[in-house]
Amino acid sequence: MLCPGAATSRWLGFGAAVLAEAGVRLISVDRPGLGASTPLPGRSLLDWATDLRHFSAVRALKGLRAVGFSQGAPFALACAAARVVEGVAIVSGGDELAHPAMRALLHPDVAKLVALTATDPAQAEAFFAGMSAELMWNMVIGMSHEADRAVYTAPRFAEAYRRALDEAFSQGTAGYARDTVLAMSRWPFELESLTVPADLWYGALDTSTVHSPDHGQALASRIPTARRHVVPDAGGALLWTHAGSILKSLLAR
Repeated sequence: MLCPGAATSRWLGFGAAVLAEAGVRLISVDRPGLGASTPLPGRSLLDWATDLRHFSAVRALKGLRAVGFSQGAPFALACAAARVVEGVAIVSGGDELAHPAMRALLHPDVAKLVALTATDPAQAEAFFAGMSAELMWNMVIGMSHEADRAVYTAPRFAEAYRRALDEAFSQGTAGYARDTVLAMSRWPFELESLTVPADLWYGALDTSTVHSPDHGQALASRIPTARRHVVPDAGGALLWTHAGSILKSLLAR
């Protein structure tokens, strides 16, 4: 089960050849208000875990594991905390930026947004609602390492990525805005209580200010079952450049 990154629809997958070889099916579900999914105003991260529990029951899914990319990380971890999944891989994941351990590590611009989200979540949500598919594309390209830009701007990938952005914003910006408030707030579950296997994957060249500022070091220390992988020659596009390693590790645990 893929929990996509910020403002992307279920259209953008990964690792097709690896999945086919392993006989594994990749499922991605649009979060409320994004793509084809009905809005759910005021939703929480735990509501997502409830949605996925219902989805997996209706579809009779067994052995479900989650991959959370970038802003999809807290949604995948919510499913792990609720034991909806049997394992989780966090890839270039956004950290719990509002956690006290993160405060000194945040980029000043991100710190301001985290503070606004804590003090006035409604205003923060209104601010995030000013995003668009084009602005998101420019932001991602602008904050990425050159190694990631080479991946994201390759013609086939760029076409798929931009389609996923357009689909995510097809109902407007409220879904993305709510996602971002949830990601930048304190998370309503204890990472220290996670019992399912968790792999944390980061590229040492990742320069995104909204991923984990210490490449998952503090995050791994909070999750008892965590196994942290930092790939020296990779950036934030790790999900597509190292899909084989990520899936092999997730499926083996």
